[in-house]
Order: sequence, then structure tokens, then C-alpha cells
Amino acid sequence: MAERRPKNQGLERVLGTGALFSTAYGNVGSSIYYALGLVAVFALGMTPVVFLIAGVIFLCTAATYTEATTMYPEAGGSSSFARRAFNEFWSFFAAWGQMLNYIITVAISAFFVPHYLGVFWEPLSRSPGDIIAGVAVVGAVSALNVVGVKESAGLNVFLALADFATQLILVVVGIVLVLDPQTLVNNVDFGTSPTVSDFLIAIPVGMVAYTGIETISNMAEEARDVGTTIPRGMAGVVTAVIAIYAFLPSVALSAMPVKDGVTALALSKEEGGFADDPILGVVENMDLGAMQGPAEIYVGILAATILFIATNAGLIGVSRLTYSMGQHRQLPDGLRRLHPRFRTPYIAIVVFGLIACLTILPGQADFLGTIYAFGAMLSFTIAHLAVIALRVKQPDKERPWRGPGRLRIRGKDLPLFAILGGLGTGTAWVVVTVLNFETLVAGTAWMVIGITSYVLYRRRQGLSLTTTTKVQMPKPIVEHEVEYESVLVAFEDGDYSVEAVQTAARLAARRRRGIHVLVTITVPQNTPISAPLPEPERIAQQTIDSARVLGGRRVTGHYEPVRAGEAGRRIVEEAEEIRARAIVMTLPSRRGAGSLLGRTLEYVLAKRPARVIVTSAAPKGKQEAA
Repeated sequence: MAERRPKNQGLERVLGTGALFSTAYGNVGSSIYYALGLVAVFALGMTPVVFLIAGVIFLCTAATYTEATTMYPEAGGSSSFARRAFNEFWSFFAAWGQMLNYIITVAISAFFVPHYLGVFWEPLSRSPGDIIAGVAVVGAVSALNVVGVKESAGLNVFLALADFATQLILVVVGIVLVLDPQTLVNNVDFGTSPTVSDFLIAIPVGMVAYTGIETISNMAEEARDVGTTIPRGMAGVVTAVIAIYAFLPSVALSAMPVKDGVTALALSKEEGGFADDPILGVVENMDLGAMQGPAEIYVGILAATILFIATNAGLIGVSRLTYSMGQHRQLPDGLRRLHPRFRTPYIAIVVFGLIACLTILPGQADFLGTIYAFGAMLSFTIAHLAVIALRVKQPDKERPWRGPGRLRIRGKDLPLFAILGGLGTGTAWVVVTVLNFETLVAGTAWMVIGITSYVLYRRRQGLSLTTTTKVQMPKPIVEHEVEYESVLVAFEDGDYSVEAVQTAARLAARRRRGIHVLVTITVPQNTPISAPLPEPERIAQQTIDSARVLGGRRVTGHYEPVRAGEAGRRIVEEAEEIRARAIVMTLPSRRGAGSLLGRTLEYVLAKRPARVIVTSAAPKGKQEAA
């Protein structure tokens, strides 16, 4: 017998640099489709300068998130950093700011989807068509998230790369056809258009361009070799995003220059401008000849698709953050409750989806931009302060990646990037709060509601406001002792086949080998993979128990949570770990479109770490009759 590493004690570490980059860029890169217009409303001809300043702040912020995430590779982002550096109250404070970011990401992405679909039906790009369609998008995505429809990882990677390639082509073509340095200089009448206050507000609004920076941090628990993949993934996103924002605003202002203090880039569709679909505006104002029409249709479809995915990513972020906050008793347990059938946090999805719809109803994109800046700057500033505090409090803690630059004060090495980043985001937060009254009122109201709820909930639970108290999760049953060279029997989601176990028993009997049963449980994207799933776990355990009835004492088994599409990879890894002599699987009854054997079985057959035997009998239900 050989001692095996226990399963289910953490998240599946399956994500490499490419997966982290594509997912993060799919979120961050989507913001270009609205950020240009939002910033131009305030900054006019200074828009390129604003994006450069925001880019410097973004570089510092990315370094902060990379260092802290590699130190503590767990979901939560700035909330997790604050918990480690300060206490539970400040962790909640950061998390509540993050929640605002996610809600506004959902709202702003959904609101801009119909503007780009306006290339097919013009009323969608105007009020009230855009408001109605935006609310409908949030409703549709919320419903999909409750049901837990599986995402295609391959499709997300393809769209992220297509998005980056399209933006890069726009930059290159724009530089060749329309970029004019003299026009950019003439666009600026600083102090008048824009005014100093509008320019200052534009800087935190410009940070909306980097919506989704929390993504890599929140995926850290599922990343391989965090000391390498996270820095590389973050570096790829930073490089790609800054490369686009360094040039595309200049191209846009060359194509739509400021005249008499006005640019089409900052005007609504009703006023004849492109603030609501700025990338379409860039395409429309470049002389592309015969390619003009097809280019506009292509950009419209791609932008709408990317923004729809960004809406979905925002809701996934809301659901995961809600679950994490509930786990640490920052929010009532009811909000993180999982749907009994779909295993998704449906209450959180419905509640925060509804709040996102309410923010869309006024139809004010500039307000969405400033309120996002309020939450983002608050959350980023706490992240910077946390990294500084961790350098002081835990100087000897292992840091797989350290940010560049240091400032030595009283024998302490302080992170220069976090100091500069904190000054930048902190100042930006003060600016957007002080200079925009609507943002001050809405942002303050949001934080007051959150803090009041937190205090009342913790007091009612008899808990300290500052002490971390995590909900105790029941530990899954795991069989640690597995005989090497066993016969591995693999089932997905508790599907049980008597024939598969009988086949394994016959194979094992020939040489008195052991039998190990692996049951994979598919966890929806918007549910943390560490979340307890009582019903699927009960079914999985029954599957293992039923195999023991047939196979006797030589049968061991365990179950594991996996993401959609990862079951095959996990089965192959398990076979390699126990040096399985054979793998027994059942031909699935549901195989998916275009798949003869099912995705999992096809993957195992392609890798073939051992002899693979496929039984033809269909699974006999979800183990209720076992």
C-alpha cells in the first residue's frame, strides 16, 4: 500500500500562463469598447495623456497584485490582502468596494452591448432601446449563471486573441491612415477644453480601462506554479493593454478631432457622436474603402460578444466574492446559498444582478464610469497599503515574486511601486469623490449600507468586527491508502455503471490487484471549487460505496471537484499517480454535439496513460438505485 496525497484539500491547480492571460485579457480588453468614450467626455483632447497616466498607475497596481497574490494564492484579491495585513473589518471594507466594481462591470458592459449591435438595428444604440436591451442582457446572463451553463474555455481563448488582434490591427491601420501629431496638439486647450477639474476626474475614470485586474488574483487558487504563471500572466496582460492604450486614443482623436471644444468621441448617438460605441466611431471615421461596411459589422459583432462575456465574468466575480465573504462571515449565509439542483449561488446572482439593472436604468454611462472609479480606486488603494504593511509585518515571509524598486526607511524595505501606486489611486479616489457630487453621494451611500450591514450582522452573530471567523466546512471523505498498479474506475458526476465495476473486478482478480474508484464532480464556473456540494457529494459517495459492495475490501475511492472539461485531465493524472494498470470507463449516454465518445473519454483515450477499457452499458442513473 502507498500513502497518497489527500484530495479535496484545495482547489484544482490546472491553469497555466495562457489560461490566466486569455481570461484576464478577455475582461480587461473588453473595456476599450466603452472606456474611450467615457474618458473623452471629460478629457477631450487630453484623452491620450489621461490613458498614459492611468497606465502608469495600472503598472504599479499590477505589481502590487502580483506580489500579494503569489504570497497568498487564494481568491479574494484586495480583500484577502487586507485580511492578511490588517484585520477582518478592512478585509470587508475592501471586499465591499470590490463588489461595487463587479456590479458596475456587469452594468456598464451590458449597457454597451446594444450600442454595438446598433449596426444591425439603429434603435438599439439610442435611449430607451439601449436601456431596455442592457437590462435584458443582465437578465439573460443572470439566468444563464443560475442554470450554470458551461463555458467553452477554447472559445474564450479564441475570442480574447481575436479581440487583441482586432485592436492591434486598428492601431496599425489608424497610425498609417489617420494619425496626425499636429492634430493632437491642436486638440488641446488645457484649462478651457478640458477644464482642470474635468481633466483630474478623467484620470480615475480612465482606470475603467483596466476593469478586470482582479481576475488573475481571483483565479490564483486554480493556477499551476503560482510563482511563475501569475507573474507571466499579469505581465502579458499589462503589456498587451498598455500597447493598445498607448496608441488607440491618439488614433481616435486624430480621426475625430476636437473642434470648438467638442469631439464626436465625446458626444452621444443622439448628438451625432460615438461616445456610446467609440471603436465603431474609429472604424467609421477611417477611410477603409470597400472594407468599410464589413469592418463595421465585424467590430459590432466582436464588441457585443466580448462585452456579453465581460458581463458574464462580472457576475461570476460577484458570485465568487459573495461566497468568499459568506465563508468569512462578512455577509449572511443566505446570500451564498447554492441552488439545490444547479449548484450555483443563485440568490447572490439574482440580488446583485438586480442592483446592476437598477444602475442601468438612468442610462448615464458617465455616471457608471465615475462610480466604478470610486469603488476601484478604494479597493486598489487598500491593496497597495496591504502590500506595504506586509513588507513591514512579515519581512521574512516567502515572496515568490517581488515588485521592482524599494525604499529603505528605518531598516524596513518598503515597496516603491506600492507607495507610488497607493499615492496615485488614493489621490484619484479623493478627486473623483470631491469633484463629482453624484459619485460622492452614491459611493458613500453604498459604503454606509455595507458597513452598517456588516456591523449589525457580526453583532447579531456575537462576533468581533476585526477577528477572522471562517465557517467550518465539513471535510469530505477521502481514502488515503491506494495500492499502486491498481485498476482505476472513473465516473463523472456520480454516473454509476455496475458493468464497469464488474469489469474492473475481473481484471483485478487475475493478479490480485486493488481497485480505485475516482468520481469527478463538475463545479460551475460561478461557484468556488472549494464550495461544499452536499447532494453531488452524497451521490459520489454512494457511487464509491456501491463499488465496494461489488468489489469488496480491495476497493478504495475518493471524489474530487473539477471545472467543466477538466475531468479527463484529472483521470489521466490519477492514473499516472497510482501507476494504474488499466482504466475502466463507461461510454457516456450524453456525448455532446460533434463528439462520438464524449469529451472526457476522448481525452483519456488520446493520452492513454494505461490500458483503457470502455464498457458499453449506459450508466444506471444518478445512484439512487445503487
